[in-house]
Amino acid sequence: MELRGILHGLSHDYHGREKPVDYYLNIGEDRLPLNEWLGSELTISYLGQKNCIACGRKTNKTFNSGYCYPCFTKLPENDLCIVKPHECHFDQGTCRDESFGEQYCMIPHYVYLAVSSDIKVGLTRKHNQLKRWVDQGAIRAIPIAEVPTRRMAGELEYHLSQFLPDKTNWRKMLKGDVKEIDLIAMRDEVYSHFPEPFKPFQYREDEWVDITYPILESLDKINSKTLDKEEQLGGRLIGVKAQYLIFENGVFQVRKHAGYQVEIKASHSA
Repeated sequence: MELRGILHGLSHDYHGREKPVDYYLNIGEDRLPLNEWLGSELTISYLGQKNCIACGRKTNKTFNSGYCYPCFTKLPENDLCIVKPHECHFDQGTCRDESFGEQYCMIPHYVYLAVSSDIKVGLTRKHNQLKRWVDQGAIRAIPIAEVPTRRMAGELEYHLSQFLPDKTNWRKMLKGDVKEIDLIAMRDEVYSHFPEPFKPFQYREDEWVDITYPILESLDKINSKTLDKEEQLGGRLIGVKAQYLIFENGVFQVRKHAGYQVEIKASHSA
């Protein structure tokens, strides 16, 4: 099997806690069903060209996972407030695209607790939480607040980050080196740190989400591989988690290489 085109990233389907996430590698208009190729040889070759995933123009360097510099500096999805939502400036009239802000930011958001490498606090749009949790490699997660806007979610997350991590240790996450944590007990403890204006937005459903990933074997040592150093990489595919392909000889972060022109070859092991 061979595919050629611009690498766009990973997509997935979640089927509940009893089944592993189904992953797909998106190349051009094609989707490679990765779960079907677990245990097989997969080779990724860089074809020497990068294209912006937004406008399609050729670029020598990509920014923020696949954008050319003009799109990085102009598109609303690349504004600083996307990674620092508590600094949202929509109400100041300086949003890069007001319609984007209304569609993605001026809507209900969850603040959540997730277990990936350790407990962490995060935020996501309501109805987008499963995608967000899988992209982070979380094995368990629960919403703790539902607020009307992204900025409010960012303000609450920023406040709670004084007491909880808001980042994932990606090496521990890929190794499966995860602490056993009682999410309900932790949520109830975190509620004591809610500022008074946010207490009415506490989300008190006791049902959390468990997520299982398609992994055949675990790695003792995490060796990161990149097409910037190796024009061809791969090997026997032993797992997929978050935005990583896990090979016997290392891991490949797919999102980081969005916009790269690649050739994918897959063959079943003898």
